[in-house]
Amino acid sequence: MSVFKFKQFEVDQAGCAMKINTDGVLIGAMANHHTPKNILDIGTGTGVIALMLAQRFPHANIHAVEIDEQAAETAERNFQQSPFNRRLTINHTAIEQYHSPERFDLIVSNPPFFVNDLKNEEVRKGIARHAAEGFFSVLVKKISELLAADGEAWLILPVKQADEVVFHAQHYGIGLMERIHVHSDRSKAAFRQIIRLGKNETVLQESDFYLYEDLKVHTAAYKTLLKDFFLAY
Repeated sequence: MSVFKFKQFEVDQAGCAMKINTDGVLIGAMANHHTPKNILDIGTGTGVIALMLAQRFPHANIHAVEIDEQAAETAERNFQQSPFNRRLTINHTAIEQYHSPERFDLIVSNPPFFVNDLKNEEVRKGIARHAAEGFFSVLVKKISELLAADGEAWLILPVKQADEVVFHAQHYGIGLMERIHVHSDRSKAAFRQIIRLGKNETVLQESDFYLYEDLKVHTAAYKTLLKDFFLAY
């Protein structure tokens, strides 16, 4: 089925090269800011992250950017059919071309992450999953421009690419505030990092997050994180 039902909204994934996945729901549930009024979701895809943020922050306006035309149209439909439709806006453009008079309190992204890799045969999925050389530098530069003075940016990436983003961030006046190491289970090394960037200097916070406690059995932490969204919890 193309429709994924959450507790407060539905997401139709038709026309989207990248479907709802663990990365997206993790960042949608974890990304935080004390009082966000303006939120930006870079590379919204189905719109699921923007919708999760709209549910979590009822006083915030959420702007989403999506380069793929079909995905942007699908996200727009998902936004319009949600109970948060008045607070959600979609922009069909590349982040490089995106401009806004707003400065955002919270910026969230589950960006493409394969660089210098073989392109997926399915071109649109390739766009969704593969980043061009220099993409992360451009992404961080745009984040630094769009981020409010006390704003925070949250991204989820493989470990190598997360390190690359942190490296570029230093050149644009934003630093690493928090790093969450995401593991399948306690026997495995982290396969993703969730990183929090900001313009204010602070002591780095580091933690680990585990998805499974046993084969196909999610941890209590995972269930708690997503209990406001998933029908199963």
